[in-house]
Amino acid sequence: MVNIRVGFGYDVHPLGEGRELWLGGIKLEFDKGCVGHSDADVLLHAICDALLGAANLRDIGFHFPNNNPKYKGADSKLLLKEVVALLSEKGYGIGNVDATLSLEAPMVNPHITSMQNILAPIMNISVDDVSIKATTNERLGYVGRGEGVNAYAVALIYKK
Repeated sequence: MVNIRVGFGYDVHPLGEGRELWLGGIKLEFDKGCVGHSDADVLLHAICDALLGAANLRDIGFHFPNNNPKYKGADSKLLLKEVVALLSEKGYGIGNVDATLSLEAPMVNPHITSMQNILAPIMNISVDDVSIKATTNERLGYVGRGEGVNAYAVALIYKK
């Protein structure tokens, strides 16, 4: 019997002045950045939650609490690496990840290949197994007003 599991992740961060904008493990040039305890990479946080959920390992806030000074300004790529290690300890490998960013600006599509190239090796999967999409919110709500960024992710994991 094949043992596969699916997890869903969601994250949101407000945008604020004076912050760097980290999305998908890369720094984008923009006049605002996501506000959060770590580097606030909303896409990586959603992917972490999808992977953790698939393995029934709670969520990113449980493993990397925002009141722990150890994670102040942390690089979310390192958090993802720790999540992958937790999955491996439970005997899971990653099949694929499908994620969507929702923000009005900046344009993300020119950076998707770079994001895939950074994230695939961290998760020990092929670039073809990392799907990243970007959309706007058609100027509706806090995302549409440029006040925040959402990310959604689905992950498939399997017992090794």
